[in-house]
Amino acid sequence: MLSIKDLSVGASGKNILNGISCAFESGKTYAIMGPNGSGKSTLVQTVMGNPVYAVSKESSLIFDKKKLNSLPTDKRARLGIGITFQSPLSLQGISVFQLLRLAMKNVDVLKLHVRIEALAKELKIKKELIDRPLNENASGGERKKLEVLQMAILNPSLIFFDEIDTGVDIDSLKIIFSFLKKIKKDKTFVFITHHNKIFSYIEPDEVLVMKNGEIVKIGDKKLVQKIEENGYEDM
Repeated sequence: MLSIKDLSVGASGKNILNGISCAFESGKTYAIMGPNGSGKSTLVQTVMGNPVYAVSKESSLIFDKKKLNSLPTDKRARLGIGITFQSPLSLQGISVFQLLRLAMKNVDVLKLHVRIEALAKELKIKKELIDRPLNENASGGERKKLEVLQMAILNPSLIFFDEIDTGVDIDSLKIIFSFLKKIKKDKTFVFITHHNKIFSYIEPDEVLVMKNGEIVKIGDKKLVQKIEENGYEDM
C-alpha cells in the first residue's frame, strides 16, 4: 500500500528525518512510537505533503503504485490517504457539514446530512457541535471525535491518527476506539503516539520505534510491553 524508502526530510535548514525506510500493508494496524521530538509527526506530515518540509531527491514515497513525491496534499488525499491531527484547529464560519459537503461534491446533500448525524450520534457528539463552526468551543475529546467522524465520511484506505488520545478522557477514548473497530474493515490504521495506553483498545500488527529522526526498532505488539517496562533508552 505505502512504501517509504530512504526518506530524508528537513525544515528551516535542519535535518529532521534521516533515511527512513518502511512499508504499510493493506488492512493492517501499525503503531509509530517514540519520545517527543523523534520525528513521528514529521513523518506523517511528509506523507501528506506538507510543504513546510523539504524532501531529499533520493527519497521515495509510493502509495498504491503511485509516486507521491511531487503531488500536492489534496491529490494525496484523493488517492485515499487521511490524517487526524494532534491539535485540531477551529475553522471560523464553516461547520463540519459544510466542510464535508465541499469535499463530497458528488454525494447527495440530504444523504450526506443524514449520514453525518448518524455517525455523530454513534460517536456521542452533541448536535450543536455539528451545526456550529468546526471545533468552536469544543473540548479535546470532542475535537478528536469530530476528526474521526470526518475520516469515516471521507473513507480513506490509509489513515494516520496523530496522538488520537491527546486531551481525550477515558470514556471518549472508549467510544472512539469502539467506533474505529466498526469502520476498520480493510483499512490500514497507523497510530502515532509516545504512550501505550491506546493499545489496550486495539492491537498493532507491527510497531515502529523512532528516535532522533530514524527508525531504530521494528517489532510486533510485544514491543509495546517492552517500551512500557524499559522506556526508549534501550532502543
